[in-house]
Amino acid sequence: MIKLEGSSARVLRFGFATALVLCLFLVGGFLPGQARPALSAAGDAAGDLFLTIIHTNDEHSAVIPHSPAVDFHPRLSDPTVGGYARLATAVEEIREQKAEEGEPVLLLSAGDFTGGTPFGWLVPEGIPAQIKIKQLIGYDAVAIGNHEYDYGTELLEKYLKAAGYPRANSKTVLLASNTVPPKGHDLAEIFREKHLMKLDNGLTVGLFGLIGEDAIAVSNRPEPMEFADQQETAAKMVKQLRKEGADLIVAITHSGVEEDRELAREVPGIDVIVGGHCHTALTEPVIEEDTFIVQTGSLLKYYGVIELAVDRESKKVRLRNEEEGKPYLYPIDDHLELHPQINEVVAKYTGELNALVAERTGGRYLSVLDTVALSDFEISREPSPREAPLGNFIADAMRLVASEKIGQRIDFAIQANGSIRADVVPGSMKHSHRQISFYELADAIGLGIGSDEKAGYPVVLVYLTGEEMRRALEVSVLLEQMLGTTFYLQYSGLRYDYNPRNGVLFTVPGLDLPVPSTRAVVRAERFDGEGRQGTGDGSFVPLERGDEELYSLATDTYILSFLPMVGEMLPILNIEPKDSSGNPVDVDKDLDDLIVRIDGEELKVWQTVIEYAAAQPLDDSYYEGTAGRINQVWSIPFLLWPILLLLVLAAAIFLLARKVSRSKRARHERKAVLKGKNSEH
Repeated sequence: MIKLEGSSARVLRFGFATALVLCLFLVGGFLPGQARPALSAAGDAAGDLFLTIIHTNDEHSAVIPHSPAVDFHPRLSDPTVGGYARLATAVEEIREQKAEEGEPVLLLSAGDFTGGTPFGWLVPEGIPAQIKIKQLIGYDAVAIGNHEYDYGTELLEKYLKAAGYPRANSKTVLLASNTVPPKGHDLAEIFREKHLMKLDNGLTVGLFGLIGEDAIAVSNRPEPMEFADQQETAAKMVKQLRKEGADLIVAITHSGVEEDRELAREVPGIDVIVGGHCHTALTEPVIEEDTFIVQTGSLLKYYGVIELAVDRESKKVRLRNEEEGKPYLYPIDDHLELHPQINEVVAKYTGELNALVAERTGGRYLSVLDTVALSDFEISREPSPREAPLGNFIADAMRLVASEKIGQRIDFAIQANGSIRADVVPGSMKHSHRQISFYELADAIGLGIGSDEKAGYPVVLVYLTGEEMRRALEVSVLLEQMLGTTFYLQYSGLRYDYNPRNGVLFTVPGLDLPVPSTRAVVRAERFDGEGRQGTGDGSFVPLERGDEELYSLATDTYILSFLPMVGEMLPILNIEPKDSSGNPVDVDKDLDDLIVRIDGEELKVWQTVIEYAAAQPLDDSYYEGTAGRINQVWSIPFLLWPILLLLVLAAAIFLLARKVSRSKRARHERKAVLKGKNSEH
């Protein structure tokens, strides 16, 4: 045996050890007890870089488990969904798993993180529950949706500053690429156009955020924000981010799937669109051109996971979910434990909400989960767009409670589908059986804010003529056909039949402007009795065309702002709100004078619903179904009447001509006969 001494032995030993370590590395052994840097940390043998994106959208302040919230139990299995503490557990598990594999994880939200449940009421109070929780869970980026503007830009600014912005962009960046604040506005310092992230595995990701056209159209109080064209902005962001070195481009959009598809078609270079706004739970991505579009629905019922591979050289992106047998959506339910730290934070904010509820109800309710009523059935907001039991319930509450409080009869009430956010579901667990909580009722109709800067749209009282109420019914039909179910109106105090085929005569080419027939409503009747309306004929009287009598109408400030706008576009359907003396009122200038106030405080729509629910008799099933208030009838379309009249007229002319022709022929025949007889003589 040859014995090596000195430097030669050291060199050989070093070479042997190096070779051994290299072999262990290549077979995946590396050092025991340590997370090995597998090839997937940077990608795979094919040269791909890996990335996992966890995403949510339209959380709408669904801070705690819900549907219904009273069913939640921390130690028992229950049917509730959602809740940030459950989501935090899922996110933590995925991050830990991916960290072992050396794969980076991004957590994104496509906007509308506020609004919705009573937790949204904390926003105008300057309590940043939703966004602070997102920061703590570790969201990397969040888009700004339309409901972030529910309480106006001043209160949004106050809310975001309370959450540490603009400095907090270093934790959770707020993306609003096509939002244009006025120069010097504080939101200009808070919102970001784009964000570039260099990940540990060498992948560089470019992010930007958009709010879509429909979302802008239904924003409540976005002024003085202006909004740039989505596609032009996206093209600009893609170009800039690629120039800055982005390997992967992700657009976080609050636009809806159809607008997202159009964006993908028109703007090349977007690899992934994490979408929101239309509340669509996509069980697999929509693929448009080379873009993957994902969305999780709403209210944290699901979280989405999309696993990507990016080619180092070509930057081409592929999905890995199906390769690895993994779904794109995961339920957030009781199989997920509550994350201890996030649950503590949720409990803190719940306590602040309970204090606010106690203050706003004069101590009648001390907790958002206090029971208001009992029921054996849910009150549904479906079908849509149709008369809905919950639409009837809310409209009745507005009409009857407001009437009682002001001491005078209110003839009609209107509420819109878009403001009705959830079914009212009673508890089903042993500890919550039949209970309808404050949370469920306020969740259904708690949007908006008044001039008092307190949450909830206030009830307003205006007067319209009978003819204008007929026009309001026509507007309801027209808006639903033009703008979708959001603007479908629910009524109290009347019933009507309509033919949806008769809403629009035709649409002006190039202008996309519908010409209404004003003949969609076939029959309209007002309720002339007391209390909630029944379905019999005895308490209804016709609401005639041309009726100039004044009738009182209860609605809210949001809906009232839309009614005159239709008349501006279509003068034939002009509706001019009036005071009790019949004098026209300016909806913008005189709004404060139209708000119903009780002891100096604005009467909110949610307050009428809470009081009405608390007063309902036990075992009453009136709102289990509909009440025949809005009825579709399939009469002959209005456009066919002129054609039918022309056909009838043509047929009459033809028959008359034929009769005249026969009469002439008969006379000729008689003359010929007489002439023949005369010639014989």
